[in-house]
Amino acid sequence: MFTIQQINEANAKVKTGADFPRLAQELYEMGVLTNDVFVSDGHAEFFGKDNFVVKTPATHLILIVAEESNGEKFQNYLKIHQQGETDYPTFLQHSAETGIEKWTLDFVAKTCTYIDKKGNEILKENIPQ
Repeated sequence: MFTIQQINEANAKVKTGADFPRLAQELYEMGVLTNDVFVSDGHAEFFGKDNFVVKTPATHLILIVAEESNGEKFQNYLKIHQQGETDYPTFLQHSAETGIEKWTLDFVAKTCTYIDKKGNEILKENIPQ
């Protein structure tokens, strides 16, 4: 199975949102099936076969996630991030500002789902190949 060290090494290669498709493929190849990333503190949970789970610690000070989501504004922020115009910390700030509590990556289905504090799916998109 995979380790936090392997995940950290893969993440270290990512500089902007434009690098994400390569990261997704690398995580899948190491055995990660799904992954939840929590905006408030940056911790992540990685799930593999047979209920295997590893969790990362918080990566930053607590961000306050807005109670109400703004899907349109979030999609604009996501677009500029995916084009490489913002770094990851900025994307986390934008996500919190627009009410995104977490995103769930499904490396089998090749999707990323952004979810608000009420559990509503704000956006589901395919992970680019």
